[in-house]
Amino acid sequence: MNHAMLLDCTLRDGAYIVDKTFGDDTIIGIINGLVKSRIDCIEIGFFQDEGFGPGKTVYKNSADAQKYIPSDKGESIFTVLADCSRYSIENLDECTGDSIDAVRECFFKSERYKAIDNCKTIIKKGYKCFVQPVDILGYNDIELIELINIINEVEPYCLSIVDTFGSMYQEDLHRVFEIINHNLTPSCKVGFHSHNNMQLSNALSQEFLRMAYGKRKVIIDGTISGMGRGAGNTPTELIAQYMVSQLGYNYDMDELLDIIDDYMDNIKSKCSWGYSTSYFVAGSYGAHVNNIAYLSQKNSIRSKDIRYILNKVGSDARKRYDYDLLEKTYIEYLEANVNDDLALNKLYQQLNNKEILILVPGKSVSVEQDRIKDYIQNNNPVVISVSYVDANFIADYVYMSNVRRYNYWKDKELFISKKKIITSNIKVAKENESEYIISFNNLVKCGWNHIDNSTLMLLRLLDKLEVGSIAIAGFDGYSFDGDIISNYASKELELSNVVDNPTELNKEIYGMLEDYNETRKSKIAIKFITESRFAEIFE
Repeated sequence: MNHAMLLDCTLRDGAYIVDKTFGDDTIIGIINGLVKSRIDCIEIGFFQDEGFGPGKTVYKNSADAQKYIPSDKGESIFTVLADCSRYSIENLDECTGDSIDAVRECFFKSERYKAIDNCKTIIKKGYKCFVQPVDILGYNDIELIELINIINEVEPYCLSIVDTFGSMYQEDLHRVFEIINHNLTPSCKVGFHSHNNMQLSNALSQEFLRMAYGKRKVIIDGTISGMGRGAGNTPTELIAQYMVSQLGYNYDMDELLDIIDDYMDNIKSKCSWGYSTSYFVAGSYGAHVNNIAYLSQKNSIRSKDIRYILNKVGSDARKRYDYDLLEKTYIEYLEANVNDDLALNKLYQQLNNKEILILVPGKSVSVEQDRIKDYIQNNNPVVISVSYVDANFIADYVYMSNVRRYNYWKDKELFISKKKIITSNIKVAKENESEYIISFNNLVKCGWNHIDNSTLMLLRLLDKLEVGSIAIAGFDGYSFDGDIISNYASKELELSNVVDNPTELNKEIYGMLEDYNETRKSKIAIKFITESRFAEIFE
């Protein structure tokens, strides 16, 4: 007799990265494919108090969700997830058998007593009840046993081990499972929901099946192609293939592959998920992936910087996502508290009232090279290149506030020979006469995700120096050229994290430039000499 069931939650856990909007055709297609593939449990979205809309996997109750339930469910159990803080249990209607069969009650540790009361209502209304405690590793052994004892009072269908932050190792899984198995009422199944931050989801799911054999009936969660926030989840097709080939289950792998071909490949062309170094760091610190998404937008951030910041904010804060705290900690981390008066005075003497040409490494620097050279020849400006050195132009200064850019260029002869304006977040090996160290904290302005945009920071510096005029080349804005990223003057300058969402990035830079233009103390002329999405701001 099979001791395990497979639950696919693509339309719920995967929904986070598409704003919960798959579209009706995709929702119906994925559901039909999962039914045909004989997946045991199909989770089709959320019960919430708000957030409904066309093509969204968000419902007020089972009557609302029924529009996506096929008339022939096969042997599949249909579920939704109800977040304790986002769903009023009073909205739950009676189970009719024509719609949702089960509700998964999800809750933080602080909500556990309210959640258990909700579970009683779910069962009373005729549904199978899954108990889904967020971050099972956030409970110590005594707290976990206490939780199990109150769960036993309601006798739910399943209690899930939820590895919310993808931070579990096999030893953790064994310890938690044995505590649950020893104390949980025998009638209750044990589930496992994993995130792939450390590339262990599939392996842990297989291990879970092995450790539970002969001890407890279990339910494994997965999503098609591992779709989910950040590093994603256990791929349904991988664990299904293991259960088919090694344990004799009868899931139809061809139907699962059809779902991938017909729907998932298209979704993946518009958004991304999967393992990355940053998500590994999140997993190793038990941090919510939204912290990583926020910090990764910083141009200068390195993986070890993220690691430091997550450690600094503390274990409780990093399990949620307090963006103000992250921003404050990020600024504190970068700030070197340097006194830059001497450097500013020297730069003031050299640049005050001078005509400045800023060379930004956008694609137009390469495409419109002749126009830039003509401008330099006719106007003889002081040339400041931003975050790079271009052999085609003689720059008087190189401005650096991006740590990764600096590390790339620091040992190259072309860079070594230049005068450098460097912000204090970059730790130079030894300051010399050709370097002007400027306080990073005095050039950034909070309120945006990309507060450390190098060109904006340089513009603020030049405003302090009261230069005579500013011309800008290469500050193009960001775009996708088909499937090819093509935003920089040369390929080695591409930074993939900068152009993940070019529309939003352009919008934010536009807003920062508008703010700069409105608040700068000097109203000198600023013009673009190459094509730019932002030129109209200064017209």
